[in-house]
Amino acid sequence: MTRTKNSITVAALAVAATAFSVHAADGRYPVTYVQKVEITHPSHRSAWENKDFLDCDDVVLTEEDVFYALRHMRRISWKSYDPENTDTTGCEGKTLVTFKNGKILAMGIEPTGRISTGEFDAKMKPTASPPSFYECDPCRQRKMALLKDALHRADERRLKRLEAEGRIPPGEAEVRLKRSKAERDKP
Repeated sequence: MTRTKNSITVAALAVAATAFSVHAADGRYPVTYVQKVEITHPSHRSAWENKDFLDCDDVVLTEEDVFYALRHMRRISWKSYDPENTDTTGCEGKTLVTFKNGKILAMGIEPTGRISTGEFDAKMKPTASPPSFYECDPCRQRKMALLKDALHRADERRLKRLEAEGRIPPGEAEVRLKRSKAERDKP
C-alpha cells in the first residue's frame, strides 16, 4: 500500500512539473511551431551601454539563446521593463522568429534576460498585438555564466581606470579583481 502511494505521489509530481514547464513561457509563441530564426543583429549597443559592466562587443546573440528565451520568458509590464527604472547592460541582440502560421516575432534580447517583442504578419506589417515585454531570469543566469570572461575584463577596465584616476590606492585594483573573480566563479 505504501509503495503504491509513493508511486502515485511521484507520478503526480512528475505530471505537475511537466505541466508547469509546458505553460512556463508565453503560449502564443510555442517553440514547436518555429519555422525559422534569423539573427538580424547578433550584437547591438544602445544608448544605455555600460562598458564598466559589459562591453557589447563581447555579447553575441545565438539561435540557441533565442530558443531558450522562447521556452523561459515571462511577460512583464512596461514599468518593470523600463530601462530608466531597472538595471540594463545596454547590449541587445535582435532576431526575427517566423512561426509556421506565418506570424513573425521581432525580439530584442539582452544578456540580462530582458526581452522586448513586436508581432508582425508574413508581409512584415505590424499586427494588432501591442509590443510586449518579458523577463527571463534563467536566460540571464545562463548568458552571464557564458560571459564570465567578458565580465572579468569589464571589471579589470573599471578598476584600472579607478586606480589611474587615484580613486583607489595603487595595487588595490588587482586585489579587488581577484576578489570579484573568485565571487563570480563560485558555483
